[in-house]
Amino acid sequence: MGEEELSEPAEVALAEPEVLAVPAGEDLTIGLSEPTEAAEPGDPGDQSGSLVPVDPLSRYLAEIRRFPLLSREEELEVAKRYYEKRDRQDALTLVTANLRLVVKIAHEFARASRNLLDLIQEGNIGLMEAVKSFDPYRGIRFPSYAVWWIRAYIIRYLMNNWRLVKIGTTQAQRKLFFNLKKESERLEAEGFSPQPRLLAQRIGVKEAEVREMQERMGQSEVSLDQPTGPDDESRLLDMLPDTAHNPEEAAADAEWQAFAKDKIEQFAATLRDKELEIFQNRLLAEQPMTLQEIGERYGISRERVRQIESRLKRKLKEFIKAQAADADQSAGA
Repeated sequence: MGEEELSEPAEVALAEPEVLAVPAGEDLTIGLSEPTEAAEPGDPGDQSGSLVPVDPLSRYLAEIRRFPLLSREEELEVAKRYYEKRDRQDALTLVTANLRLVVKIAHEFARASRNLLDLIQEGNIGLMEAVKSFDPYRGIRFPSYAVWWIRAYIIRYLMNNWRLVKIGTTQAQRKLFFNLKKESERLEAEGFSPQPRLLAQRIGVKEAEVREMQERMGQSEVSLDQPTGPDDESRLLDMLPDTAHNPEEAAADAEWQAFAKDKIEQFAATLRDKELEIFQNRLLAEQPMTLQEIGERYGISRERVRQIESRLKRKLKEFIKAQAADADQSAGA
């Protein structure tokens, strides 16, 4: 699976589509069950009153076969007309003529999902997005362009629904998610052990990223509301430690912050001129001035300002240490 397949839909639309050879009239639902023609009411094949449920995938395939495919010339004419006039009927024509393309692409990801119709639904959304952004004057056939949008939406759906907690949010993680298992199988077929270092070299990522993704994919999801045992009503959530600060820690933190603020003010009172300016506008300011700005104000170089700043940090550290030691001695007395 290429890098383009892992991009977000907005990025996919900007990529140069590959050439997808789709001869006119070719059935793209290869490898799927053959749908039966809809039976007339009263026929033996009519299952409207049957206790046996109808296969929804077969019914969907039977429905989309009613829409005709477009020749290259017809497709270009409709695409140009929609690009210029934005007529919804032209958009509908492009979408319905390529519904079988979505089924074919969704079938490539069938092993990653329990429900093929979910993938088809997401692919159809990508197909509609492709219609809205397609430029027929670039000299590219619409199916070759739409394939990237269809795959992008299917991949995004799989990433978001693989688990309750997402295991891939960045581009590198998405690349690992879809290539890790495939590359491991390739290495095993070649007689190599799929170790993280070798996998990282083959996929083009860091070894640490491979190890992290393997750990994520290998861990199972556990509900915190489930009981700890068959005869125990307590939940796993009740066993987790409370990481919040207790009242004693909160009081200690507040006391330390007040102490530090007071000592910083005392330290600032001992400074003059350049040191005070640098201390207030470099070390205490939420939006510090640059070294260049302070240097221009006092006619000194940036390096000199940096040296003064480093010296102030050391002096402040020593000042607070001395004050803290005095406070400890006073408390002990």
